[in-house]
Amino acid sequence: MSISAYPATPPSNTDGVEFVELSHPWGHGVPNWPYFEDVKIERIHYMAKSGVLTQRITTVMHSGTHIDAPAHVIEGTPFLDEIPLDRFFGTGVVVSIPKKKWEVITAKDLENAYPKIQRGDIVMINTGWHHHYGDNSQYYAYSPGLYKEAGEWLAEKGVKMVGVDQQALDHPLGTAIGRHGVGPLLPRVCEEYERETGRSVEQDFPHWEPAHRALLEAGIPGIENVGGDLDKVTGKRVTIAAFPWRWVKGDGCIVRVVAMQDKSQSFRIESGL
Repeated sequence: MSISAYPATPPSNTDGVEFVELSHPWGHGVPNWPYFEDVKIERIHYMAKSGVLTQRITTVMHSGTHIDAPAHVIEGTPFLDEIPLDRFFGTGVVVSIPKKKWEVITAKDLENAYPKIQRGDIVMINTGWHHHYGDNSQYYAYSPGLYKEAGEWLAEKGVKMVGVDQQALDHPLGTAIGRHGVGPLLPRVCEEYERETGRSVEQDFPHWEPAHRALLEAGIPGIENVGGDLDKVTGKRVTIAAFPWRWVKGDGCIVRVVAMQDKSQSFRIESGL
């Protein structure tokens, strides 16, 4: 017997709400950042054996579409369980900032983005790079990204949360993929950049993860590897939810990001009275 569709459910008060997936699929063979071990998924119980399905997962939490807590990068800042819940839900703007290989998202790009980024917004940035998502060098090594100027602009703007459709909150050459921290994880990429541009990686990307630091130090969680149907809501104001686990001392978490549109304006959040 094969069941291919989710069972029909009774009508509900969310029937007029459109839910849009902004996360990449996650499971066996999920693409990984260059220094992480592969995700392991084991069936402890399965139908033929036990009549039930129970699985065990071994993974880093910075896998697939995931959220970074401030404590991931900045000592003495909040862990996941210490971030107020309202940070993970609210009005969002999905902006189109198309970028090519190794290009940098600038403060001017953000200032000119449409719809206008406002204080308190959840900001999702669509560079088009989510279309390259996969176990490949193009996605991880050659992506565009935020850097110091853009990270500081978003922090000063006072946004609520930031999501990007690339491998990290920072340009890859501003991470350990370049010559920072435990890097370079991919020396050939640094050499290729220098051959193509005639400049050193250190000259163009002297800081280690400055966008991470600007955002997370300001208490602004960051979501990496945003994808799914991102194009469907680009250029729109929507409601966004992205709740992580209530993980005590958690530094990051795989998360499902959802954009919501209520075109009929028929849905309401109850008053609790």
